[in-house]
Amino acid sequence: MPRDKAGKPFAAAMNRLAISGLRPYEAAMSIWFRLGEFVTRISSSTRSGAADVVDALRTIFVGDPELRRKVAFSVAMIALSAKMAKADGIVTQDEVHAFRKIFTMPAEEARNVARLFDLAKQDVAGFESYAERIAGLCGSGRPNCGMLTDILDGLFFIAKADGVLHEREGRFLHRIAQIFQIDEARYQAILARHVELGDADPYVVLGVERGQPFDEVRKRYRKLVAENHPDRLIARGLPQEFVAIATTRIAAINAAYELIEKGLRHV
Repeated sequence: MPRDKAGKPFAAAMNRLAISGLRPYEAAMSIWFRLGEFVTRISSSTRSGAADVVDALRTIFVGDPELRRKVAFSVAMIALSAKMAKADGIVTQDEVHAFRKIFTMPAEEARNVARLFDLAKQDVAGFESYAERIAGLCGSGRPNCGMLTDILDGLFFIAKADGVLHEREGRFLHRIAQIFQIDEARYQAILARHVELGDADPYVVLGVERGQPFDEVRKRYRKLVAENHPDRLIARGLPQEFVAIATTRIAAINAAYELIEKGLRHV
């Protein structure tokens, strides 16, 4: 797909969505309504923009931890998507479509998403500063923070939407993983989930060593399926609207397991 200057296709797509008459959610106080309310309140009271929106997540919605987790995930995904677009320099229509696949939102809230995206893209603060602030939301539990893995997975989902992971995108994502304290083995497993099935090493996808007994492979597979079930991801803060990430993750895990099982049958 043709590539354009960073952010322009995204902003245009969000503005079209805002006037397209897309069916709004029945719940007026949806995650998107609360996100829009939050962004408006914080960004209107500061000159720094999206970075302050991220910082404000430390104290906002204190009485509703579930909503806080969902808003934190949403803000992180939107802000880092903007920074990835800026780092890469260009955005494809495929990436816009992937973003919209994750972020299924009511038409009336689309402009708030575009607003946060633009705030982050225009902010002089670098992406590493954003990533550090987002990782800080997990406190000392950063290496075991499921939300950070979900964010990285979502960024991969968007980056590879045009069929190729570009070099600058790859460097960006690897650096994000380092800041999130996602170790190299887990990073490689996430990367492998997002390459074409024929090119992916199924053992890397599952995070197991070649030559391990099949019982151990099966045990690891079942653990991954349980950990990545959409209901469990939603319970830890992945909003209901973003199940595309969970669905893609489970599909890659299933495909890897089937390849290993098939290969061992023919040994």
